[in-house]
Amino acid sequence: MAMRFSSLGSGSEGNALLVAAGMKNSGQDTRQTQVLMDCGFGLQDTVRRMARLGVSPEELSGIVVTHEHGDHISGVARLARKYNLPVWLTHGTLRAQAKAFAGIADIREIDPQLAFVIGDLEIVPYPVPHDAAEPVQFVFSDGARRLGVLTDTGCSTAHIEQTLSGCHALVLECNHDVELLMNSDYPYSLKQRVGGRYGHLNNQEAAGILASLDISRLQHLVAAHLSRRNNTPELAVRALSVAARCEESWVGVATQEEGFDWREIS
Repeated sequence: MAMRFSSLGSGSEGNALLVAAGMKNSGQDTRQTQVLMDCGFGLQDTVRRMARLGVSPEELSGIVVTHEHGDHISGVARLARKYNLPVWLTHGTLRAQAKAFAGIADIREIDPQLAFVIGDLEIVPYPVPHDAAEPVQFVFSDGARRLGVLTDTGCSTAHIEQTLSGCHALVLECNHDVELLMNSDYPYSLKQRVGGRYGHLNNQEAAGILASLDISRLQHLVAAHLSRRNNTPELAVRALSVAARCEESWVGVATQEEGFDWREIS
């Protein structure tokens, strides 16, 4: 059975990504493993966004967390407590925001260099340069297909490119356009943080990473974590389509309001 993935929303106002694989049994089209990566939305908003994708919180196998910034964790504890969900995160992330994760009954610390398994999914964390305590991103696999996710990183590394090479689907940060950021009304210090080596990828940096990868198996490419003020979907899509040598219409965009609907990896 194919893997599939979708987004509840992506951007500075909240992030969450759903990944699903396997079935409960061969006679029902019911996913056995459904993992939520991050949750930066309020409880009611999260439930509403999940319902749009045909998923209820009771169906989740757990939550994996990339880092401790509010747009990624503000809804994690409430969702986990209400629905008794396990949460996987690095030691540094837990220490940085211990109060934010208080009351979660099942917290599981992960090594940022070691794969772990949730049901039908093998999840490979990998460290990224970002202004957080111990940030990671993830590659999800059902044994035959791989979904790579890269957001909230300021620059590429050889390890990032090695980890993402050969994926069947990619969700790739295109946070800002350099010119729009530099000409914005952001304070200089914020421009430096966002555009710095521990900030967020701009369109051309994302395109550069994409161009360095083996994308011969790629079935899906989605631009994510776009800034409302310092980017446009058109600029992000154009940059990625040039790097991937594909039609612009083939590149998806994760929006803040809707994320994106289910995409299947065959």
